[in-house]
Amino acid sequence: MSRPRIAILGIFVADLAFRAKRLPVMGETLLGQGFAMGPGGKGSNQSVAAARAGGDVSFIAKLGRDSFGDIALKTWAADGIDTSQVLISDTVPTGAAFIFVSSETGDNAIIVEAGAAGTLTADDVNLAEKAISGAKVFVTQLETAVAASRRGLELARKHGVTTVFNPAPAAKIDTAIYGLCDYVTPNETEAAEITGVPVNTVDDARKAGDGLLKLGAKNALITLGSNGALLHNATQSVHVPTYKVKVVETTGAGDAFNGAFAVAIGEGRAPVDAMRFACACAALSVTKAGTAPSMPTRGEIDAMMAKGS
Repeated sequence: MSRPRIAILGIFVADLAFRAKRLPVMGETLLGQGFAMGPGGKGSNQSVAAARAGGDVSFIAKLGRDSFGDIALKTWAADGIDTSQVLISDTVPTGAAFIFVSSETGDNAIIVEAGAAGTLTADDVNLAEKAISGAKVFVTQLETAVAASRRGLELARKHGVTTVFNPAPAAKIDTAIYGLCDYVTPNETEAAEITGVPVNTVDDARKAGDGLLKLGAKNALITLGSNGALLHNATQSVHVPTYKVKVVETTGAGDAFNGAFAVAIGEGRAPVDAMRFACACAALSVTKAGTAPSMPTRGEIDAMMAKGS
């Protein structure tokens, strides 16, 4: 099978991950239980996930001319990601993310500064129209400026490319953007912020899914952490449970899901089958520490699916 072409618009940041039992309160200093620096940013993580899952990936982004930017280029080169659409800024540094990881549960809390990637404009995205038009699937998020993400979705829709919009971090945006989306992929927290429906159960997710459809999305694909994921549209509502694994760290699981889902859809899989493939990728990602480094290979994903839950 040929590798489907996937175009992803997003950011790279250097992940600075700290492990501790809890976050400090204001004015308090805590001793940590571990530190790691590595590649991150939702778009970059999704690109690595998609490339390892079997996609031919083109990443659209902007970096600073600095050591963090060098890490980004080395990361993408290792997975064969096309960087011809990556712009370089001489004035704004590459972004960074503070990641707190609980040593008790593996759960995380994150602060992101997009840096150079945050200055991407709609005009910058226009320069990548050829890469978008040649893709089977286009993916973007909300770590870039909304105008840039929207322009990417508009170009994809113009050329008949399937669109996947990961509205993360959740933000108040012009709801017209949802009408450009074949799949909207929030997690429970993001779905609740967008629709106003608290999501604690699968039935709650269905109600939030109704809200996303009313906003104009063709499909709501809500990730539910250890509860799997829900595909919800006008004709079906299917819950897929996750695979049972030993959790080391949940950071990047949503990015693993989105990258793998884009590849599976690009290969022509039915949406529910694509969701199962994405759940397997996400489950494998949480068995390792880190974000991009934790993304599994296609062989690992296929083996997980063959083994079953």
